[in-house]
Amino acid sequence: MKRLAVLSIIAACIAPVTGAAQSDGVVINRIVVQGNQRIESSTIQTYLGMTSGSMVTRYDMDRGLKELYDTGFFSDVGMGLQGNDLVVQVQENPSINRVAFEGNSKIKDDDLVKEITLRSRSIYTRTAVQNDVKRLLDVYRRNGRYSAKVEPKIIQREQNRVDLVYEIAEGPVTSIRNITFIGNSAFSTSDLRQVVNSEEHRWYQFLSNNDKYDPDRLAYDEELLRRFYRSQGFADFQVKASFAELTPERDAFYLTFTLDEGPRYDFGEVKVDSSLLQKRNLNLSEHIVTKTGDRFNATDIETSIDKLVESLGDQGFAFVDIEPKLDRRQNENVIDLTYEVKEGPRVYVERINIEGNARTLDEVIRREFRVSEGDAYSTTRLRRSEQRLNNLGYFEKVTVTTERGSAADKTIINVDVIEKSTGEVTLGAGFSSVDGPLADVGIRERNLLGRGQELRARIMAAAKRQQFDIGFTEPYTFNRELSTGFDLYKITQDFRSESSFDRDAIGGKLRAGYALSERLQHSVYYGYEQNSIENIAFNASRFIKDQEGENVTSLVGHSITYDDRDNRFAPTEGWYWRVSQDVAGVGGDDKFVRHELKTEYYIPLAPQWTIALAGSGGHLYALEDDIRINQRFFVGGRDLRGFDQAGIGPRDINTRDALGGNMYYTGSTELRFPLGLPDDLGFSGAVFVDVGSLWDVDSVGPEVVDKNSLRAAGGIGIAWSSPFGPIRIDYGIPFLKEDYDEEESIRFSFGTRF
Repeated sequence: MKRLAVLSIIAACIAPVTGAAQSDGVVINRIVVQGNQRIESSTIQTYLGMTSGSMVTRYDMDRGLKELYDTGFFSDVGMGLQGNDLVVQVQENPSINRVAFEGNSKIKDDDLVKEITLRSRSIYTRTAVQNDVKRLLDVYRRNGRYSAKVEPKIIQREQNRVDLVYEIAEGPVTSIRNITFIGNSAFSTSDLRQVVNSEEHRWYQFLSNNDKYDPDRLAYDEELLRRFYRSQGFADFQVKASFAELTPERDAFYLTFTLDEGPRYDFGEVKVDSSLLQKRNLNLSEHIVTKTGDRFNATDIETSIDKLVESLGDQGFAFVDIEPKLDRRQNENVIDLTYEVKEGPRVYVERINIEGNARTLDEVIRREFRVSEGDAYSTTRLRRSEQRLNNLGYFEKVTVTTERGSAADKTIINVDVIEKSTGEVTLGAGFSSVDGPLADVGIRERNLLGRGQELRARIMAAAKRQQFDIGFTEPYTFNRELSTGFDLYKITQDFRSESSFDRDAIGGKLRAGYALSERLQHSVYYGYEQNSIENIAFNASRFIKDQEGENVTSLVGHSITYDDRDNRFAPTEGWYWRVSQDVAGVGGDDKFVRHELKTEYYIPLAPQWTIALAGSGGHLYALEDDIRINQRFFVGGRDLRGFDQAGIGPRDINTRDALGGNMYYTGSTELRFPLGLPDDLGFSGAVFVDVGSLWDVDSVGPEVVDKNSLRAAGGIGIAWSSPFGPIRIDYGIPFLKEDYDEEESIRFSFGTRF
C-alpha cells in the first residue's frame, strides 16, 4: 500500500509537466507489473488492454484499472507513470486451499457443498463468501431452521492461500406455533385450519413437514382458502393479506391470514349459450351439475365445463372454448350463470408426436393410444390413452397436449414422457397372521429392452410358506393386442395347524389374453402341477391320511375380466369382476370342473370416504374320483375376517382338521374413512361386515360335520401407510357361526420392501 501511495504522489508531480501531453495521450515505453505472485504479468497486461509503445490516455488508465478489478483476482490495484513507464501495482486475492464446514449435523457436507460456488483453488473474494453464506442460510431455512447462523472464518496458509471454514450453528427447527384468521365469520378458525396445508406444531407430527414454515406453502394456503370459500358460495372471497411473523427467539412462526369473505350466493338461472346447439341439435344440459337454487360452487362450475368439453370432444370438437359468465344480483345474493360455448371446427388427428422416451420404443407407447392418426378427435379416447400409458408403470410422468395442425380441422397430439427405472431388486420383510414372519427377494424388469415385456423372479420364505416363482409376459404378441406368457413355481406350504399336513407343489402355466373391449379381457391358459401331501401328523383325520402321496393335475381354463376401477392399486370408484372356469383331466390324475367368480364394487361417498363391496363364489365338480384336498376351497382369514384361516367349512370334529369344501361364497361390505388425523400421517379407518359359507366335502363319516349355514362377522380396522410399509390391523367378532368353527379376532399384517 505504501508503494501505491508513492506511485500516486509521483503521478501527481508529473501531471503538471505532462498535463498537455496527457490530454492527447502519452506514448509508454514499457509496462511494469509489480506485486503479482500467481498471475503472469502478460496476463495482467492483456486485461489492461495496453501494450508497450502504444499511446495511453487518462481514460485508458481508468478503464484498465476497472478491468483489473472486475477480474476478481485482486484485492487492490494501483497505476501510475514513472517517466514514460506505466507502473501497475497489484495485490492478489488469496486462493482457497480448501473449504470446510463445522458444527453441521442435520445437513451433510455433501448437500452444503452443492449450494456454494467457492471451491478448492477458487479465488477468494468477500463478495463470493457473502453470497455463499446467503445460500447456506437459504438451505437451512428450506429445512425449517430460521435461527441458523453461518460465520465464515479464514485461516492463512503459505503462498497466499487460505482455508475457508464455515462455522455453523444450526439451531432448532422453526415450527409454526399458531395460525390465525382475521375477518372470518362464516367458518370458525378451527374449520379453516383444516383447509390450509400448513399446520400448527404437534408432538405427533414427527413424520410431517407441514408444521414447518415454507413461503411456497403459504402461497398454496391462500389458493386453498380461495377454492374452499368459492366452493361454499362466496364468489367474491379474497385473501387480503397473509404473512409470517418470526418470534424474537427465532424459534417459531405465527401465521396470519386476513380474509374478506363477501356475501354468500346461490345459483339463479343456469343456461348454455351456443349456436352449436342449434346447428348440431345437441342437448348439453345433462352434463351440467350446477342447478338453479343450489349454493354457488366454483368447483361444480369447473366440473360442468370439463363434462361439456369432454362431450363435445367426443364429437370431434377439439378446440371448443367454454367461458362461464357470472351475472350477480347483489340485492338477492343470486348469481345467474351462462356457459358460453364458442365452437371450433370438427377436428381430426393429423399427427402424434412422442418425446422423452430414450429407452421405451415408440411402438410401445403408440399401441396404448385409443386414437390413431387420421381418426376423428375424441377427448374421452385421448384421456383413456393417457390413463393406459400411466397404468404401464414405465413413466414418472405422462403429459398429453394438443396443438393446432396444418389446417383448421386438424390437430397434433404431443406426448411427453419422463421415464423411470423399471428394473427392481426388492428385499422384503414382514409378518402376517397367515404365513407368520416372512422375507422375500425378488428381481423384476417391467419394460425389458424397452419393448414392454415383463420378466420376474421371486423367492419368499416364511414360517409357514416357502415359494419360488419365475414368469415372463409379452403384452403384444405378433404386433397384436395379444398377451402371452408363462409361469414356473415351486411352493412348500405348512397346513399342519389347519389340517395336519404339509403340501409341496411344483408346476407351471402357459397363458394368453386379449381384449374383447376397452374394459373386458379374456384369457386362456394351460396348467401343469405335481402335488405331494406329506408330513401328516400321526393323530390326523383318517380323511387326511387317505390323501397322502403324490398326484398330477393337468388342466385347461379360461377367464373373463371386467375392470373399470379408477385406480387398480387404491380404487375409490368402479367395478371389477372375474369369472373363471377350469377343466382338469387333460392327462394327469385329477379330473374335475371348477367355476369361480370374484367381484368388487367401489362407491365414493366423499373425499376419502368409500364403500367397498366384494363378493366371491366357487364350485368344484368331480368328473370321476373325489376331489383331492389340495384342490378344494378353504375359507377364512383374509376373505372372512373374525374367523381363522380355513376357519369354517367341513371339519373332522375329533381331530379338528379342516377338510375343505367344493362349494363356497363370501361377501363383504366395508366403509373406509379418514380418522381425522393429518393426511400425510397415512392413517385410515374401516368398519366391515363379512359373510360366507363353505360346504360339500367328498369325505363322509359320522365324525365329519358339513353344513352350508351362513357365517357372519363384523368389526373395525385401522390401516397405516407407514414409511416402513403398509400396516393393517383388523378386529372382527363372529355373530353367526357354528360351534366347530375356528375364530380369530385380531388379524395383523405388516410388510415392507426396500
